[in-house]
Amino acid sequence: MGFGYAEVPQQKRQKWSDFMQTYVSKRDNLPVLFHLVDSRHGPSADDERIMSEIGSVVREKISYVIVLTKSDKNAGAGAGRVSNSFMDSLRVAMKNANIKNSLVLLTSAETKWGRDDIWRYLKMAAEV
Repeated sequence: MGFGYAEVPQQKRQKWSDFMQTYVSKRDNLPVLFHLVDSRHGPSADDERIMSEIGSVVREKISYVIVLTKSDKNAGAGAGRVSNSFMDSLRVAMKNANIKNSLVLLTSAETKWGRDDIWRYLKMAAEV
């Protein structure tokens, strides 16, 4: 579920958030949850809120994976990299959300960077 940049009223955004929390907390056969974060901009306030909400309901048997997208577009840090300040802010957000041990994958749809890692994780999740 993605809604970080959706232009909808706050009330609708809250309904989506409530649905997501209920879904994650009650879905017994959910082995992995991917959270896509734009690697050019760092975790947004919405990303941090989602991390906190998920961190409060995620169970030990669910793997929470943060997927950093658009790594080919990081001109300042270099393609396929993220800046130190980005990683620092991501680590703080993850720690605050109680998801500090979550896996972080760097990806690019354009260059296919990280694609094999995601497929490997999906395959492991499907075999559970």
